[in-house]
Amino acid sequence: MNRNKIFVTLFAVCLLIFLVLTFVVTPNSTTFAQNKKPKFTLMWSIYVGWMPWPYAAESGIIKKWADKYGIEIEVRQADYIPSIEAYVAGKAEACVMTNMECLDMPAASGIDNTVVVAGDFSNGNDVLYTRDDLQVPQLRGKQVALVELSVSHYLLVRALELKGNGLTEKDVKILNTSDADIAPVFVSNPSQKAVVTWNPMALEIEQTPGVKRVFDSAAIPGEILDLLVVKTDVLKKNPQLGKALAGAWYEIMGIMSTRSPEAEKAIARMAELSGATPASFKQQLKTTAMYYRAQDAVAFTQSPELFRNMDFVRKFCFEHKLLGENAKSVDEVGIQFPDGRILGDSKNVKMRFSTEHMQMAAAGKL
Repeated sequence: MNRNKIFVTLFAVCLLIFLVLTFVVTPNSTTFAQNKKPKFTLMWSIYVGWMPWPYAAESGIIKKWADKYGIEIEVRQADYIPSIEAYVAGKAEACVMTNMECLDMPAASGIDNTVVVAGDFSNGNDVLYTRDDLQVPQLRGKQVALVELSVSHYLLVRALELKGNGLTEKDVKILNTSDADIAPVFVSNPSQKAVVTWNPMALEIEQTPGVKRVFDSAAIPGEILDLLVVKTDVLKKNPQLGKALAGAWYEIMGIMSTRSPEAEKAIARMAELSGATPASFKQQLKTTAMYYRAQDAVAFTQSPELFRNMDFVRKFCFEHKLLGENAKSVDEVGIQFPDGRILGDSKNVKMRFSTEHMQMAAAGKL
């Protein structure tokens, strides 16, 4: 074979390879990229009102709704504050948290957040206990154990305002205690006279002889909210994420709100996942005002009470420097409500209460 024939043959082979790469490999690569589903992470932590999320993941309900909207959702557990820190750090697009933590952590950090689901409010899950029959006005000069700057701290301030006969936070001594230690330390140390905590630690403390419940979150309904929060920019770019999460949530709510064997099975598994017995978990549910129906969550989110309650919360956050050391006023961070009203700086809205996805669920449009 002469050189010309060799050249022609090599050229033909190269041309064939080029054509294969151009018309076969490239389109397939593009198709693969197009078919790769967007993936999102939801962070959760152990609390009665949030246990539906791991159950929804384990039972395949999350996958069903994610598949419906062409996405993937990873449901990941962490301790409460670390879960929000992961969300703030960009390691998750969605996270469960209270209204206070949403305001004083991601919102105060400059992250724009949208409340996709208002799941429930604490209706007795957060409790102030005392020994020796002490009532709230008798806490002057006494030490109160709690997780400082948490909703427990907020509950104490509200207890003093409502039941303290003029007492303020300055009249008591706060003992900062971790949530992991608060129950065993208080139970084993009779010299501690007052403690504020939440379930399931509260139930453990309540079994202690001589300890009485003197104030709880049932006295401030709708002030301690348990929310599903999604980053606003992510939600705008990926509206299917909000739809999938709301769809999964209200499917679980539909199961839990019945008296069926399926509901008993779900509740028993949620109890197990949270380290509780089914009886204990049901007791915790009794002090949790769950919005099992989407229309009830919508009604609350649109109510004047929410506006008033968030005013209490933001004032506490500002007074305790939770809106940032450089925050000059309680209006530092803007909070927007479904009717368009804004508490705080309208040019710095970082927390948005939305009813969009809950309304879709209520109307059967998910």
